Formats: sequence, C-alpha cells, structure tokens
Amino acid sequence: MTKKHREETSAIVAASDLATYCPDLSTWPSSWCGEARDVIPGEQIVAVFTPFLLDLLAQGLSHKTRNLHRDNLWLLGGEIIRDINETPKLRWRSARELVMQVVADDEGPLIHGGASEQAQRSFDSTCKKLNRFLATHADSNPR
Repeated sequence: MTKKHREETSAIVAASDLATYCPDLSTWPSSWCGEARDVIPGEQIVAVFTPFLLDLLAQGLSHKTRNLHRDNLWLLGGEIIRDINETPKLRWRSARELVMQVVADDEGPLIHGGASEQAQRSFDSTCKKLNRFLATHADSNPR
C-alpha cells in the first residue's frame, strides 16, 4: 500500500472504528498517571498516538498484529510518563518531542519490570513503526 493511498484510507477510517479498536483510549492517561498532574501530558501523548492508531487500522493488518501494536503503544505511554516523573524537566517538553525522543533510534526504551526478549522485540518493532510514521507525518501530529 502506498503512502498516499494509506493516508487517504486513514482519513476514511471513522471514529467509531477507532473506538472499537481501542475502546479504552480515553482512559490511557489516567492508567499511566502516578500523580494527578500526569493526566495532561498523558492526554497529549494520546493525541500524538491517535493518528498512528488510525493509520494502523487503515493498513489492513491482522487483528492480532494491530492489537499487539496498540498494547505496545499503551506500554510506551506509561514508560514516557515514568520518564517524566523520574526527570521532572521533561514535563516542559511537548508530548511529540517526548515520544520522538524515546523512539528516535527505531527502538523503544527498555521495558520496566523485566519483560522477556520477545516482548521487548515486539515493543521495539512498534516503536520503530511509530518513529517512521512520525517522521513522515510531521503535520498530522500535535506539538
């Protein structure tokens, strides 16, 4: 599928499709928060992730693959919020900058909690896909 065709298809994907694919998306920020002030950056991270989630829907991936990417994005958001709490000066950076920083090398951060190698590889694959999406869709993501 070409980039242009995928963009056109992404535009067609209805909000209801996203709600079906990711019914708890609106609760992600509160699930990540360690404290109340984490909700706003969490919402901003979701805003960065949403065009990518829509693009995943438009790609015609299997349900299993899409769900794996979705779950890895949820995990990535939690890791970013953890980073914000460990390094408070990050709170002043835009969500897009924070996301791009953690996926910049086409892999994600190490998953806290001792994830298996397979889980880390899957997570890195999603981060690589997100990094490439963000690099080619600079105008479709909030700052």
